[in-house]
Amino acid sequence: MNKLTLLIMTALLCAVIGCSSTAPTTSGAAGSGANSYTIQDFAGRTVSFPEVPNNIVALSNGELELIYALGSKVVGRPTSTSPVPVKEAADVQQVGSTHGIDLEKIAALSPDVVLGNNPLNTKDIASVEGIGSKMVLTNANSIEEIKKQIQLFGQMLQQTDKANELTQAIDTKVKELQAAQGPSKVRVLMVYGAPGTYMAALNNSLSGDILNLAGGENIAADYPSLESYPQYAQLNTEKMIKSNPQIVLLMTHGDTTKVKEGFLKEMQQNAAWNSLDAVKNNHVEVLPSDLFGTNPGTRIVDALDTMNKLLQAVK
Repeated sequence: MNKLTLLIMTALLCAVIGCSSTAPTTSGAAGSGANSYTIQDFAGRTVSFPEVPNNIVALSNGELELIYALGSKVVGRPTSTSPVPVKEAADVQQVGSTHGIDLEKIAALSPDVVLGNNPLNTKDIASVEGIGSKMVLTNANSIEEIKKQIQLFGQMLQQTDKANELTQAIDTKVKELQAAQGPSKVRVLMVYGAPGTYMAALNNSLSGDILNLAGGENIAADYPSLESYPQYAQLNTEKMIKSNPQIVLLMTHGDTTKVKEGFLKEMQQNAAWNSLDAVKNNHVEVLPSDLFGTNPGTRIVDALDTMNKLLQAVK
C-alpha cells in the first residue's frame, strides 16, 4: 500500500467515526458544555460558569448597583437599614453582608453566584461552594478598581459592550473634572467613623481617590496607616494644625445628622479643632453615606460631582 492510498483511507475513516487534532477532553462538572467560560476575580481565583448566571446574591450595595446597571438583577442583597440604591431591589431577600453572611438564607435562594469582598469573604468561599454556588470576590478601594469590577461583572454576565459603555462614562467624568482644575488645591481632611472612633481617610481609600481626582489635597496623605484598616490612619492633632485644612469632610454609615452633631460637640471640647480654618469658616460637611465610605457603583460619577462642588464652594 503506497503512502497516498494510506492517507486517503485515513481521511475516509475520520469522516465516518470523527477525528480531532486535539486530545479528547474529560467531561467537567454537571451542566458544563460548549457555552461554559471562566473569569478571574480580584483574589486571583479562576471561576467557571456553565452558562450566564441568573440567580445572583450581592453582599454589598456597590456590587448590587453594578449588576442592575449591567441589565441583570439579584435574588439576595445586603442586610441594611439604609435606602437600597436600586428601587427594584427593595423587596429582595436580605442575606447579611460582607462582614457576616447568613448562609441559611443564601442557601434557600440557590444562587448561581455570590458576590463578596476580597479579602473579607475569603473565609466564606468553602461554605458558599458547599451549597453548590460560585463565589466571586472583588474590592473597590479606587475608581480604577470600580472600573475593573464593571469589566469583570460584564464578562460574567456576557455584557462586555455595556460594561465598556459604563467605564467610558466614568473616564469622561474624570477627564472633565481634571480639565477644569486650577493650579491651587483645597486642603481637605476626610474623617471616617463615629464619635470616639474617628479615623483619617488616606489616598489609598476610595474616598481619598475621589478627592484627588476631583482636585483636592488630602492633608492626611502621609499619615501612617492603621494595621487593621490600611486605608485609614489615626488622627494626628499636631499635623492637622500644621496643615490647617480648609474643609473637613465626614463619612459615616450611620445617621449623618447625629454624626455631625457628635463631631461638632467633640470639636468644641478640643481647642486644636477650633484653630482650623475649616472650623472657623464653618466648612465642616457630612458626605452622603450612599456615595462615600462605601462603593457607590456606577454612581461614582455622582460622588465625583459632589466632591467637586464642595471643593469649589471653599475656593
